[in-house]
Amino acid sequence: MKQTRHVHKFGGSSLADPNCFRRVANIIDKHSSSTDLIVVSAAGKTTNRLIEIIEYAKDGDNAAAESLASLSDFQRNLATDLLDGELQADALAALDNDLTRLALILENKLDRYQTNEILSFGEVWSARLLATYLKQLGLKASWLDSRTYLSAEMSVQPVVDINLSREKLTQQLLGREQDRVVITGFFAADSEGHTVTLGRNGSDYSATVTGAIANAVSTTIWSDVAGVFSADPRKVKNAVLMERLSLDEAAELSRLGSPVLHARTLLPVIESSQRLSLRSSYAPDEGSTQIVRRQHKLGAAKIVTGLEQACIIEVELEADQDLALANTALQADLSAHFVAPLVVHQDKKKNIIRLVYTPEVADSAFDVAKAYAHPLPEIKSVELRAGYSMVGLVGNGVSDNAEQCYRFYRALSTQPLEFIQACERKLSLVAVTREILLEPLLKTLHEALFKRPKRIGLVLFGTGNIGGQWLKLIQVEKAKVEQRFNQKLTLCGVFNHLGGIVDFDGFEPQEISNGFTPEPFIWEEMLSKLKRHPFDDLVVLDITASESVSRYYPEFASRHFHVIAANKFAGSAELAFYNEVKQSFADHGSHWLYNATVGAGLPIQPTLAMLQGSGDTIQGISGIFSGTLSWLFQQYDGSIAFSELLDQAWQQGLTEPDPREDLSGNDVMRKLLILAREAGLNIEEKDIELQSLVPEELQQGSADDFMQKTHLLDELLAEKLAKATKQGKVLRYVARFDAEGKATVGLEALADNHAFANLLPCDNIFAIETNWYRTNPLIIQGPGAGREVTAGAIQADLISLCEKLA
Repeated sequence: MKQTRHVHKFGGSSLADPNCFRRVANIIDKHSSSTDLIVVSAAGKTTNRLIEIIEYAKDGDNAAAESLASLSDFQRNLATDLLDGELQADALAALDNDLTRLALILENKLDRYQTNEILSFGEVWSARLLATYLKQLGLKASWLDSRTYLSAEMSVQPVVDINLSREKLTQQLLGREQDRVVITGFFAADSEGHTVTLGRNGSDYSATVTGAIANAVSTTIWSDVAGVFSADPRKVKNAVLMERLSLDEAAELSRLGSPVLHARTLLPVIESSQRLSLRSSYAPDEGSTQIVRRQHKLGAAKIVTGLEQACIIEVELEADQDLALANTALQADLSAHFVAPLVVHQDKKKNIIRLVYTPEVADSAFDVAKAYAHPLPEIKSVELRAGYSMVGLVGNGVSDNAEQCYRFYRALSTQPLEFIQACERKLSLVAVTREILLEPLLKTLHEALFKRPKRIGLVLFGTGNIGGQWLKLIQVEKAKVEQRFNQKLTLCGVFNHLGGIVDFDGFEPQEISNGFTPEPFIWEEMLSKLKRHPFDDLVVLDITASESVSRYYPEFASRHFHVIAANKFAGSAELAFYNEVKQSFADHGSHWLYNATVGAGLPIQPTLAMLQGSGDTIQGISGIFSGTLSWLFQQYDGSIAFSELLDQAWQQGLTEPDPREDLSGNDVMRKLLILAREAGLNIEEKDIELQSLVPEELQQGSADDFMQKTHLLDELLAEKLAKATKQGKVLRYVARFDAEGKATVGLEALADNHAFANLLPCDNIFAIETNWYRTNPLIIQGPGAGREVTAGAIQADLISLCEKLA
């Protein structure tokens, strides 16, 4: 055949539902030519469902019929969703014929050929449906059953007869010279026409072998990942896509059990001139990995790979036997049976050969090894052992790279190491350990070998006074923080009460400070978009007073976002929700920092944490927690009516837009509740005795209405002031709780020399009583409100979080 065609292969995850089929059809339209070959797997979990049906049928379980009905519904829904008119009717009729045939096969005793035939229906349905859908879109297409041209005999790992298959494919493509031909993957036929599965990862193999048979220019394997990464991106967030990988390195990675690349997939590539690339069908324009034939000369590891579970076959020889000679013969036999090991280690001291396998292949390899050893007296024993893990570095010349070898050995020094083995061709360095949780080790190795700044995305909720001040602060401090912790901070999302914007390329804080155009959003859509962020960590900064935002904290935690909050609602919410938030962040390994919720920039919560962490016990906390009420009662001596002072404070912006927010004491109560919980008390709002300064008749109506009637406060407060003055005391609005759970918020008459009596205007003060500070409480005093100090508290929490994430 002339070298003009390209092959595209789509796996089951790329065809999981109707939208996936549409996405694949769009890719075929944009990225293929009219003569290309399209190899497909069964849609979604169809193969797993067919295996389930087979098992039920073998056991005589009635559930087989129910499972078949469910599978039928799934396939029918695909057809009805994608196709219209006669095309839909024809597709459903063909599907019904197949289901009738499948049901008849299930009524008989199933041998391996019939089992294979049942499994093949999944690929047939995908190929036929995709070809029909392409025709509906106006693309010339047809489908082809791979069993009409792929010839292979049944074995553990069937090998396609290239020459015979090429002749058959040539005949099958006659008359289809301008068709996009959609082909079933994973299956071939033997010399008697029986269905043969192509074994583990057979769909990718059938794609590259078809490429070799068709003399294709290239084969592209489309899956749910963009290609080969420097580590598994599901486990190592900062793994980077390898844009190019040499064929030798790709083969070594696949030999070590990579789930993305498989050894059998590469054999036809090695034996032909086709190019191979890996791309994501979910993000076709977000890069790819090209497998190139020339060898890179970097002399370093490119990829950290691993297997969570591995098995070892130990072959022990008699003491006088030549270990190397015996190993050569054993490897030849294992390879002949298509069960070559991932790693081979020769222990000369014990005269043992250790062979590493995945659990899926280990039993078959063990049978081969036992059969080989049985007639040989020089082999003392053959043992199969489970419970191991494997981690390795892949890259040309990696075992000659002294620095990387040192880091590899150092990272493994604390692990239950069995052995380390270097590949003879210096393409890999592999360690086998007792079974461990691999993710932390992969992260450690990746960080040690490919160290780069950790990327942290910042999403800001709230652009008002405090949010605006924080934007100015981060603009100035960003470079210092990045340099200090080797991190890259990116402001990638900004939201206010009108909506928001998200751009993972990032915004300059100054851009937002100068004004931005928010777009309306739906929470679920926004969260889904944020979940797909490209950063190592994502931090939500909640600088709002919004209860609705705080209700999403468990959702943030479940998506592994961190939260820094000036918002008091979550910390002072009903106890059940507060505990849910705390537990969510603990369960998902995320952080919730909210030091700005009490005392603005004053170090209240950190001090409590330090005291308790050092063994002290909090016995009680009291103080003045409101800068507004602090100012009002510092000024209120009877010379000016309280209502006039309140009006002055309102005019100066010292109160909330509606001063009742301050006078009600609710804000103070929330702060007290947060501190009490930090001190270990499980209390609710109802457990706090609250004295509001807003008379019942002023609680309703607008803020303007209230400001017209503030004179009604004067008589009540003048009476309280006169009584206090008569006793030589002053009025202060105080919050306090003790270790017994008694908590109050309200006006108190204090001696004029009391620590709470003489503060600077707007100061907060906190008196912390502990076992160590019982007779002489620890006092923290200073500005407890204001946009500068509160923005500073947010920034301090961000720095603390950056330190935790470093």
